[in-house]
Amino acid sequence: MSLQDKLDAFKADYEAGKPPYSVPYSVIETMHRATAELIASDAAQKALKAGDKAPAFTLNDPDGKPVSSTDLLRQGPLVVTFYRGVWCPYCNMELQALQAVLPDIRAAGANVVAISPQVAANSRKSVRQNKLEFPILSDAHNDVAAAFGLRFELQDYLVELYKSLKNDLPAFNGDPSWTLPMPARYVIAPDGTIVYAEVNPDYTRRPDPSEMLPAIRKAAV
Repeated sequence: MSLQDKLDAFKADYEAGKPPYSVPYSVIETMHRATAELIASDAAQKALKAGDKAPAFTLNDPDGKPVSSTDLLRQGPLVVTFYRGVWCPYCNMELQALQAVLPDIRAAGANVVAISPQVAANSRKSVRQNKLEFPILSDAHNDVAAAFGLRFELQDYLVELYKSLKNDLPAFNGDPSWTLPMPARYVIAPDGTIVYAEVNPDYTRRPDPSEMLPAIRKAAV
C-alpha cells in the first residue's frame, strides 16, 4: 500500500468520526476551510523549487548535537523533510514511510533529516514512536522553514480550534507564535542545488518517498 493510500484510509476513518478520535464534523469543516484558504493563498508557489539553491542550516538533533547541512552535503545528497510535529498522524505516517525506504536512500549515497518546530523532547518521542534511524532536528520559530518559504501563520479561527482540541502548539514548540511549516520534501545535491521539491499546503497529501530515488541517484553521480 502506498503512503497516500494509507493517508487516505486514515483520513476516511478520522472524518467519519470513528474512535478513538470521534471528532465532530464541525471540526472537520473548520480544518477543510483552513486548508482551502492556504491553498488559495498560493503560499506553496512561493516555496523553494527544483533548481533553486537550498539555504544552509545548522540545527540541533534530539540530543542537542548540532547538525550542519553543509557537513552532510560533503557526504552526498541530502533528503530534507519538513514535519509538523508528533501530534500530526499524517506526518508520523510519512516518517514511517521514509524509514521504510531509508535503506534505498542510503544505498544511493544520501542522508536524511526531518525538520520540525517542536522541542527536543517531542522529537525524541517521534523518533521512538516511529522507530526512526534518522534525526528530527528542532527548528525554533520555524526559521529554516521560513528560509525555504514554508512557514505560515495559522488563522485565528484555527488557533481557537487547536486550543479547544488541547493541541497547544506554543507548548509543543516552545514558541509563542502559532506557525507551522507546510509539509515539504526536498532532495539537495552536494553543491546545494535542489533537484527535487514537493510542497503541499494540504497536509493530507504526500507523495511516496520512493518517488525521490531517481533524483537522489542522479544527484549522487
